[in-house]
Amino acid sequence: MHYRNTVVWGKAMEMACEIYRLAKLLPEEERYGLRSQMTRSAVSVPSNIAEGWTRESKKEKSQFLSIAHGSLAELETQLTLCERIGWLSAQRTAYVRERVEEVSRILTTMRRNQRAP
Repeated sequence: MHYRNTVVWGKAMEMACEIYRLAKLLPEEERYGLRSQMTRSAVSVPSNIAEGWTRESKKEKSQFLSIAHGSLAELETQLTLCERIGWLSAQRTAYVRERVEEVSRILTTMRRNQRAP
């Protein structure tokens, strides 16, 4: 199966697209700050899923899934910061947070399965 046909990659792509829409709502002075950080974190998730998918060894696949999961945690933290500062409302971030949770659950399962003998 190609990574583009996986649920996890599709959900991660939806999430990244939504982050780009939300990032436009951040203050202009954040163009090279939090806005840039959020989009890079969001892009990192499906990118690392794709890269890991193409690796042959379990260890390498696991490493890229771990990186994707870490980027997801970064993104969730950045969303929380934007909400606490008042730049984005919880109502605006609800959809993307749902995607973050879904992708996180799938990645957790995938990583567990990679560790299983």
